[in-house]
Amino acid sequence: MADSTGRVLGPEKYFQPDIEMMDRGELEALQLVRLQSTVTHCYESIPFYRRAFDEKGIKPSDVTSLADLQKLPFTLKQDLRDAYPFDLFAYPVDDARVQRLHASSGTTGNATVVGYTQKDIENWGDTFARTIAMVGGDEHSLLQVSYGYGLFTGGLGAHEGGIRMRATILPMSSGNTRRQVQMMRDFGVDILACTPSYALLIADTAIEMGFNPAEDFKISGAICGAEPCSEGMRREIEAKLGVKVVDIYGLSEVMGPGVSCECRHQNGLHVAEDHFIMEILDPNTLQPVPEGEYGEVAFTTLTKECSPLIRYRTRDISRILPGACACGRTLRRMDRIQGRTDDMLIIRGVNVFPSQFQEVLASFSEVTSYYQIVLTSKGPLDRMTLKVETVPDFDFDEIRKIEDLQRRISAELRSNLQVSVEVKVVEPKSIERSEGKARRVIDNRDNKGGER
Repeated sequence: MADSTGRVLGPEKYFQPDIEMMDRGELEALQLVRLQSTVTHCYESIPFYRRAFDEKGIKPSDVTSLADLQKLPFTLKQDLRDAYPFDLFAYPVDDARVQRLHASSGTTGNATVVGYTQKDIENWGDTFARTIAMVGGDEHSLLQVSYGYGLFTGGLGAHEGGIRMRATILPMSSGNTRRQVQMMRDFGVDILACTPSYALLIADTAIEMGFNPAEDFKISGAICGAEPCSEGMRREIEAKLGVKVVDIYGLSEVMGPGVSCECRHQNGLHVAEDHFIMEILDPNTLQPVPEGEYGEVAFTTLTKECSPLIRYRTRDISRILPGACACGRTLRRMDRIQGRTDDMLIIRGVNVFPSQFQEVLASFSEVTSYYQIVLTSKGPLDRMTLKVETVPDFDFDEIRKIEDLQRRISAELRSNLQVSVEVKVVEPKSIERSEGKARRVIDNRDNKGGER
């Protein structure tokens, strides 16, 4: 079997086949046992959950089936902020069982803080190790971790996955891109873990340095997450690096990267259902939607010891994909994240997500995956300008070609998204590069300035 780069893929690899290919009935029986244990743990150890359960008149003993999950209270991000720093921990922070802390940036309020026991860390490593196997890695692999290390869960989550896989780990973190490229080549890295925008920057930097990564490097797989990645951007990374790119999903409140991940078939992210129960909910009614319909993702942790969560509303929009995957895994698949309810842009009454722009731009060969949305106000009306870079060989001396390209992109956006967008094509490398998450939206409306 060959991937999109023409490379021949070896046999399907698994890290925990007894779990990843478990019979659905056995898996759901395991989920119920772990759900009952988690509910009891939360009720007995965390005052927040005891109060929430008591207010709904529910006791842990009332959970006798997976369907009873819908009786339980939701947990919101604001609940974690209100609990800052440790009120949602099951153990005191000075308890020897608490081995590590991670936290969000807290740029819009208190940070959300999560704790991990040693078992939590091992489980986290197991789920990431599954992704390493999905992209063809094993104990002989050299994994370059170019996610940021620190309070952000990306770097250490990938690192723990490498440990559990018993792979060799190159802990680069983000930044110093030319050195990243040099070591990737010299050390014979075969798997890269980073954000998709940084993977693209690494690829472009390697090409600028005179390398042809698809031929000169040993790298064969990339595990990309922490930000949206369109199919066009994925294919661009794959072509430039000569790799198979898989998407990984996670959030620090639930665990970190590894909550779900794609296999090499790239047709949905397999959820680690032995560790999490996923629900897809109507954002308005908070009732489950039918399989295949989009809604808000909620997770209940099943094995977290220090920071368990019940029905945590992520604000991410996805759906459950029906049918079986060719890889043989029986774990349900979620679609790639379509956007976030709190990242949705409302422009003159039309709701759009930044990721939708990526999909439209992918159909234009004259532009790259580097883009930025700038929001401004003109009187009572909002205005949106889309800046997008052209490919290096685009002729910027031909004004008519520039105007024609801008017109065609604008028309396609209006047709697909039903929103009026001023398009400004700009020369290559004129949009700021990021060695982490890309800054896609600049909001300058009525002093609401900020970046996303």
